[in-house]
Amino acid sequence: MQPAIQIRDVSQTYHGGHSAIQALDRVSLDVAPGEFVCLLGASGCGKSTLLNLIVGLYEITSGTIDVGGRRVALVFQEPALFPWLTVQKNVELGMRFRGVPAAERRQKALELLRLVHLDTFAERRPHELSGGMRQRVAIARALAQEADVLLMDEPFGALDAMTRDVLHDELEAIWSRTAMTIVFVTHNVREAVRLGDRVVLLSSRPGRVVAEFPIGIPRPRSADSLAVAESTAEITERLREEVRRHGR
Repeated sequence: MQPAIQIRDVSQTYHGGHSAIQALDRVSLDVAPGEFVCLLGASGCGKSTLLNLIVGLYEITSGTIDVGGRRVALVFQEPALFPWLTVQKNVELGMRFRGVPAAERRQKALELLRLVHLDTFAERRPHELSGGMRQRVAIARALAQEADVLLMDEPFGALDAMTRDVLHDELEAIWSRTAMTIVFVTHNVREAVRLGDRVVLLSSRPGRVVAEFPIGIPRPRSADSLAVAESTAEITERLREEVRRHGR
């Protein structure tokens, strides 16, 4: 089966003044259609850089990334909603730029808001919502792009543990319903094990793929289950090794 995302020997270097920072070093990775992959690593290991390259925000220094013509959407840690627009209008925005007729936009936006359990908040403004609700709107807005691949850059990192657990359940339900391919960046090992089919560990800068952990725990999963805790402990120890190596 052709991968949904095919990354081959990707290196990325940022130049600033007289210095250069290498963020990624010869990263190769395949993500299968419909797979949920979590990228894990210490701060500065290039996880966010890799997402930005997949979505095409930056030019790749060397190597190739192929998404096979699939549409790719990106959800950031901050929802970045337009405060002067209603929830519904925020979700509609991308469709409006694509020239989707107004009636069709409204119908699709309400369908997506129902999917994230926010249809009764369609006429509210972002400041009237909690942090978790705003992140749900951001997910609905990304889904409105009708993407085949959803990239998520620590989308729940700023939320409290209870809200994060609820959104884990909702994201998993959306993923199972839509069969999207998801690449999810996180610092949280337990979150990666709770959500992913596979956890990919990147080394500290420059980022390299140093380990992959298939997660065979049956779904639905509980973040508090023994199986999740055991996998979390195994991956955490490997992550500590990388952090210690970088600190020497």
